[in-house]
Amino acid sequence: MAYDWELQALGIMPDHVHIFLQSDHLTTPVDIAKTLKSISAVQLFTKFPKLKARKFWGSGLWSRGTYYASVGHISEEAIRQYIETQKDRE
Repeated sequence: MAYDWELQALGIMPDHVHIFLQSDHLTTPVDIAKTLKSISAVQLFTKFPKLKARKFWGSGLWSRGTYYASVGHISEEAIRQYIETQKDRE
């Protein structure tokens, strides 16, 4: 299935992920997060089946916590720069 989303920036940290993407106005952030978590978990468990057999059986790969924000009071460039410099802040 194809989604009409455009990835603007991605930052992968040891304990969380920053994703900045553009979607249509009808798709809710909750639906985007559920979809991304589901697709990535299936791909990881397919490639590394022992993960599911041991540590993540029944508990899932991703935590339930999420944070959503939209571009409005700051610029898209500020968001991109924030994501790209996260590793420098650690």
